[in-house]
Amino acid sequence: MKLHTVFLRDGCVLPDRIDLRKEPFCEDWAAVVGVFVSDLDARIRKAGWHFLWVTDSHSSRGLGSTAETAVRRALVRALREVKNRFNAAELGSVKITNCLGLQIAKITVDTRHVQKHTSLESAEEIRLKQVLAV
Repeated sequence: MKLHTVFLRDGCVLPDRIDLRKEPFCEDWAAVVGVFVSDLDARIRKAGWHFLWVTDSHSSRGLGSTAETAVRRALVRALREVKNRFNAAELGSVKITNCLGLQIAKITVDTRHVQKHTSLESAEEIRLKQVLAV
């Protein structure tokens, strides 16, 4: 898994003009393939939407006989920690160490969110505020 790989939660809504190749990664998540995070950000913004970076990040460790297995296990654990209200995440860091022939991966996942509105409030919260303002 490459640094800055983007993961999208199942059901993540994207602007109409954005068609991405996604590969299922783990329960509820798919990895975006062949697109750098900066390119995806530019495409989303060009469509008038927002690709927000949230201050939540999650670190996790994974153990495996190969570095790939260790990273995957750590990623699955970290993605489970991303709050349900957020629909995307980015692999922010990877560090692999070897201990007695086993690979140990320490990764960090940064929470991201794709949405049409500029505020992190949900669409329902925005509508409620508009109704109350009338």
